Amino acid sequence: MRNFEKPTRSVAVSRHAMAATSHPTATLTALQIMEAGGNAIDAAIAACAVQCVVEPGSTGIGGDCFALYTANGSDKVIAYNGSGRTPAALTAAWFNERGLKEVPRQSPAAVTVPGAIDAWTRLHADHGTLPFADVLAPAIRFAEEGYAITPRVHRDWSLEQKLLAADVTAARIFLPGGRAPRIGEVHRQPELAQTLKRIAAEGRDAFYGGPVAEDMVSYLNSLGGLHTLEDFANARGEYVTPVTTDFRGYTIHECPPNGQGIIALLILNILSRFDAKGDPQSSDRLHVEIEATRLAYAARDAWIADPEKADVPVDHLLSGELADRLAGMIDLRQALTDLPPFEMPLHRDTVYISVVDRNRNAVSFINSIFDSFGTGLVSPHSGVILHNRGQSFSLKPGHPNQIGPSKRPLHTIIPGMVTRNGKVEISFGVMGGYYQALGHAHLISKVLDYGMDLQEAIDLPRVMPTSNGTIVEAEHTIDGSTKAELERRGFTFTPAEEPIGGAQAIRIDWENGTLTGASEPRKDGIALGI
Repeated sequence: MRNFEKPTRSVAVSRHAMAATSHPTATLTALQIMEAGGNAIDAAIAACAVQCVVEPGSTGIGGDCFALYTANGSDKVIAYNGSGRTPAALTAAWFNERGLKEVPRQSPAAVTVPGAIDAWTRLHADHGTLPFADVLAPAIRFAEEGYAITPRVHRDWSLEQKLLAADVTAARIFLPGGRAPRIGEVHRQPELAQTLKRIAAEGRDAFYGGPVAEDMVSYLNSLGGLHTLEDFANARGEYVTPVTTDFRGYTIHECPPNGQGIIALLILNILSRFDAKGDPQSSDRLHVEIEATRLAYAARDAWIADPEKADVPVDHLLSGELADRLAGMIDLRQALTDLPPFEMPLHRDTVYISVVDRNRNAVSFINSIFDSFGTGLVSPHSGVILHNRGQSFSLKPGHPNQIGPSKRPLHTIIPGMVTRNGKVEISFGVMGGYYQALGHAHLISKVLDYGMDLQEAIDLPRVMPTSNGTIVEAEHTIDGSTKAELERRGFTFTPAEEPIGGAQAIRIDWENGTLTGASEPRKDGIALGI
């Protein structure tokens, strides 16, 4: 129950359908699609397509996509992995020959074949109801006619001006007049509009073949990339079986590896070994969450990879034995100092969308180009921003996630769902790159352990352990006395340079037949229902 003495906005409440996204225009688009007869899948894809236009630093059709979906409110959750693969010719030796110790961001080596359009078209063909052209029509209109720049979009855009200026097409499209558009200015993307029109008319083949694919491949090749038209033609995502864990009487569903959703479940398994009582932001509780994250992320960086190319120990990661062992390492008197190091760039850019329709079809949908504006490379004729997901590979010889041909990287974007008693109850997700696994566990624990409503849980101050020993990033709203106590125990806090993560969530109240939704105050978005 919301505490009205604390500054937080109310959850959205409605009867029939609801959407929650990080951009108001996308949320409105989702509702309009459902009012026009579309279902949750139609609405999620339409909203995402709009965000690929109006929030170009966060997502795009040149990125990847994952989704969880359940029909008619059941607990039979299905998952789709829309992550792309490296070119067939790309090997670890290619990096060794060039003396590279990491995958450069603004390079074709960071570009895996984008999986988003494959995911959209497959999910729509299997589960959508409206014609695909109708689903993409709002995004096409905004790309063609223009859209107004919102505050968070402007902020993120302005931070990437140097990156965008380094690519001729990116500078032309995204730095009109030599700068990022300001709040309230109108921006257009005519090349992207034409590409979306092709996809609306011809489906996935318009992206993975023909002029659009030729444009992407020729541009990447001109920069030294190894991509081929065959790599694009062979791109396919897949339906996969969700991984789950039980937490406080609920079942939490995540996409399996190569995504990091299983690490969210591992964190929850560790948290389940501790009593949840008192202040959810107390020093003891944050201590447990920080250490659970550090332990789980060390496991992630050791084992998570493309399961087609490496043996990922899924059963072990979900086992009670591992949770018991890791929980037993947490000492509330002091921070762990002998933890294996983990590699963790921090807050990447993504959009997460949650939609529930009149029939209680629910979709948890996430789409990303990884860093803000991805590689910063834009195909000159198609207007496609190319993501930098290849930076999630390791170059360490023998590592399960070592880069290699036709391989998918460890993936950060993870949709989530919660079911109980045969029905879906919560569709949720947390943006923010490597933060996401912690973000999932933090949100679900605050709702299920502490009885917070969705908006209260999303609004709470956030912390994020870094890969640098016991250093923890903290938002400025973290209580000073709590930080002081945790520093006494051996943690070192550093101010977060930017807001940590972002979330959307919708909860179904089956008893009253209503929906409640929440959206991230750190972003521009909103949850709305009809």
